[in-house]
Amino acid sequence: MSLHDEKELTLINEKAKSYIAHESDPHFRQEVLTSFEENAQDDLYDRFYTSLSFGTAGMRGIIGGGTNRINPFMIRKVTQGLANYLLTQEAEPSVVIAFDSRNYSKLFAEKAAITLCANGVVVYLYDTLRPVPLLSFAVQYLKATSGIVITASHNPAKYNGYKVYYSDGGQVTPPHDVGIAKMVKEVDISDIKNMSSSEAREKNLLRSVPNRVDDAYDELAISSLLRKGIIASEMVSVAYTPLHGSGDIPVRRILGKLGLTVHTVEAQQEANGDFPTVSMPNPEDPEAMRLVIELAKKVGADIVLGTDPDADRLGIAIPSNKQKTEYTLLSGNQIAVLLTDYLIERNNELSPTKKKPLVVKSFVTTDLVRAITEKNKGRCVDVLTGFKYIAEEIVKVEHSDKEFYLFGCEESFGYNSLKGIRDKDAVSSALLAVEMMSYYSHKGITLQQRLESIYNEYGFYTENVMSFAYEGASGLQKMDQIMQSFRDKKVGDEFAEAKIVDIVDLLNDKNSGFPPSDVIIIKFDNSDKMVIRPSGTEPKIKYYFFFKTEASQKDEYLSNLSERVAAYKAYL
Repeated sequence: MSLHDEKELTLINEKAKSYIAHESDPHFRQEVLTSFEENAQDDLYDRFYTSLSFGTAGMRGIIGGGTNRINPFMIRKVTQGLANYLLTQEAEPSVVIAFDSRNYSKLFAEKAAITLCANGVVVYLYDTLRPVPLLSFAVQYLKATSGIVITASHNPAKYNGYKVYYSDGGQVTPPHDVGIAKMVKEVDISDIKNMSSSEAREKNLLRSVPNRVDDAYDELAISSLLRKGIIASEMVSVAYTPLHGSGDIPVRRILGKLGLTVHTVEAQQEANGDFPTVSMPNPEDPEAMRLVIELAKKVGADIVLGTDPDADRLGIAIPSNKQKTEYTLLSGNQIAVLLTDYLIERNNELSPTKKKPLVVKSFVTTDLVRAITEKNKGRCVDVLTGFKYIAEEIVKVEHSDKEFYLFGCEESFGYNSLKGIRDKDAVSSALLAVEMMSYYSHKGITLQQRLESIYNEYGFYTENVMSFAYEGASGLQKMDQIMQSFRDKKVGDEFAEAKIVDIVDLLNDKNSGFPPSDVIIIKFDNSDKMVIRPSGTEPKIKYYFFFKTEASQKDEYLSNLSERVAAYKAYL
């Protein structure tokens, strides 16, 4: 029995009929038709009670028929809006399109390409899957107006998504994101243009991305290494998993050019959108990295690497003993700390300059990155979550005679040290991680020992992240209620046996230093910090906790930390 009133159901049924009439793909059309014929009103309601919106850089949703799903119809609708916007910016715009291994990614990429071509936009479409960083590079290399990647990054198999980039190679930011979203919203079904791929090819509107783009990217990534000789001398052995994604070919190709031995998890090498060996294709997840660590133990690997389906996130594990029979997964913050420290050290030794190094991090990334940067006379900038904000900072100093971009990082395993790439890049970061490990190995130091040295110098920092999902229409309402409950709190209130000493609401505080964003930062009298942030792409709220103590108190602090984390969790 449906829980919705007759007026709602009438509107939903009308939307379903319209979708059935205009969805060109038989699979997705049949999904809705079956639900309609079976009078599955609750299912229809969930598919049509809203439409996936074009957010700050694109859209993401569950694969399936309906306006609240991602499918060929929604891809074409959003792309028509994008085409309309691009044609207001340039007389002859061009777009590069890439896709990852997710189900229907290639189909969605082709639908987007044809829609753009039907509007007279030149499209460079990759013939096979490519990572996000290669798309970012290709947009700039080919001097395109915009770029699209079909991906849902590290999310479960039921999701796919659509990310838009602009001519600088970064994800769209104001005013372009606002302009595109406005155009998408105004698209009517009758506005969506179509063209056959053969006609698009004949008119030279649809083109393949030339192979020279891959070669140029490889050259950029390899040339960024300053200690290639040490890598070769250490004869590094790498265990790697692409987690069924797009990193497989470029990561192995570039590491191979350096003469490295790369052992790949065969069961996870196949590009497969069902991700059959993992529940979540995310290198942050220990279970996702289980097989590659098992492989590392067999081959005695010096370092373990894992990339997510669109190869913009990098996971790393390191040996826990000399025998290389046990491995430790590094957290995203630990990787960010090690890479920041290494890049600053490398720059000071091999590329000294009067310019200040600029390190950019998301505001939910450990403050240890800031401490390292500032002690070494660099500048560290905090930005909102989303690598597009880091890309904005790269652009700001591109021609500066006072600063140069050194590194960008997010705690969610996103890193980039190449100013020519305007998104997180697991491919070049994998190279950098191997160089870093080789350098310390050459000096007789393990990465774990280097991390401990950093703690001894700056203090022990650690973090914890909690995430709670809220599916469906009721979930969005619940999320709003939760955020409002935190906005209602005041300085002096008790929370999880700690007293609140400061609250910053990024949505309403004009002096926060950040653009308005649905984020709340709470500091406690015990020096803990909590950041509450709804995901911009998924129906979930994330809670970030930050802890710090003296290095000498690390062991005792950690032994009590689980109780403190549990206390916070009980209040969420």
